[in-house]
Amino acid sequence: MGAGSPRRGEGPPDGGWGWVVLGACFVVTGFAYGFPKAVSVFFRALMRDFGAGYSDTAWVSSIMLAMLYGTGPVSSILVTRFGCRPVMLAGGLLASAGMILASFATRLLELYLTAGVLTGLGLALNFQPSLIMLGLYFERRRPLANGLAAAGSPVFLSALSPLGQQLLERFGWRGGFLLLGGLLLHCCACGAVMRPPPGPSLRPRRDSAGDRAGDAPGEAEAEAEADGAGPQLSEASPRTRPRRRLLDLAVCTDRAFAVYAVTKFLMALGLFVPAILLVNYAKDAGVPDTDAAFLLSIVGFVDIVARPACGALAGLARLRPHVPYLFSLALLANGLTDLSSARARSYGALVAFCIAFGLSYGMVGALQFEVLMAAVGAPRFPSALGLVLLLEAVAVLIGPPSAGRLVDALKNYEIIFYLAGSEVALAGVFMAVATNCCQRCAKAAPAGPGTEDGASDTEDAEAEGDSEPLPVVAEEPGNLEALEVLSARGESTEPEPEARPRLAAESV
Repeated sequence: MGAGSPRRGEGPPDGGWGWVVLGACFVVTGFAYGFPKAVSVFFRALMRDFGAGYSDTAWVSSIMLAMLYGTGPVSSILVTRFGCRPVMLAGGLLASAGMILASFATRLLELYLTAGVLTGLGLALNFQPSLIMLGLYFERRRPLANGLAAAGSPVFLSALSPLGQQLLERFGWRGGFLLLGGLLLHCCACGAVMRPPPGPSLRPRRDSAGDRAGDAPGEAEAEAEADGAGPQLSEASPRTRPRRRLLDLAVCTDRAFAVYAVTKFLMALGLFVPAILLVNYAKDAGVPDTDAAFLLSIVGFVDIVARPACGALAGLARLRPHVPYLFSLALLANGLTDLSSARARSYGALVAFCIAFGLSYGMVGALQFEVLMAAVGAPRFPSALGLVLLLEAVAVLIGPPSAGRLVDALKNYEIIFYLAGSEVALAGVFMAVATNCCQRCAKAAPAGPGTEDGASDTEDAEAEGDSEPLPVVAEEPGNLEALEVLSARGESTEPEPEARPRLAAESV
């Protein structure tokens, strides 16, 4: 994991410090997914102060979500270059600064740039590195770890929505934004605990943390990793080892990734729309403001239980190979919930919708990244995640703003729920059918050289990724000095034949 990217060595520890990393992922995921939805509590006050319509005001959440997803490739490159810890620390500062500056905004455009762009970018620089680090610490318990980390979203949503309503009533939207900006500084604390797992491929530079007096070996490795110091000289010559690509676009040729990407695009068009419109929908139906805000908390309470439970269920030996179908079932259930609740107007009907929506939404949240990790493998997960989030950004910029414009034009929420439900249900059907077709093609394809029984594109690419060496900086003084010493002793600088498989495994 030269600069924060996945690698193979002794294998993920599946525990230990990983539980601390899991706790940090829980907090970061909660802010990343809960914050854009909780901000919708302030929309009516923003509409009144700026004299804007709902569609214009909804762009604040949409831009925040678009930055969270759209900067995925940028986040992947930064993590590969600098490591997870420094990227997350910078992201926490950006997220906090965005909300603090938004509290002084005098125009909607300023809100777009501060709360939307800055805060969204900061959340993105925390969210993606936390998922990458979680994948490095867990393998056997990965579905459960993903489910527990994903539970941060409903927990924070159930807390941030009532908190936002209280801040709005006591301090106004400006005071509320200012206090929420301070709350986002907790992302920096989460980034600080993201030390890489120990492994034989972590070899810090001799002239940096590794030679400092008083540093423990584990601390030196962690500091070298955080500073972007990749594995240095092993046994191979640095001039014969290619540099690792910062963003692996070859993952787009993988059939499993293509199916997942299309599914996520269709899903993102409608998945977030009901949650964003729910509070204002209830208020327009005559529900008191406090009760309307509590609806999001109901979604959150159900979601809290659904995500860990679904993660544990997906980790069962019999179900883990069929996780894509479980994911498609969750999408179909979420879409049908939207369709069946389009005419809900009473508070009881809205509560029933929130329970069903929270259950299916929690299943989607618990499984979405587990499906991607299983589809592309750990070596290509950072690049795949960045590209998928970019596609989601496009969908998020289309879905919620279009729904807001329809609300302004039609003064009717029913059509919005029909459209959103149809898009999510279509995503579930497509995922199931396309996955089945890919599996049939893989079984029918003849075994090629180096494959057995028609191995899938993902397996071929993952095997290729396993043999890809990590970058080595040839100009490092420590590297050149080591080469000169070996040459003076008459020893070869090339690895022994029996050492080559080990180096290939460590390089990822």
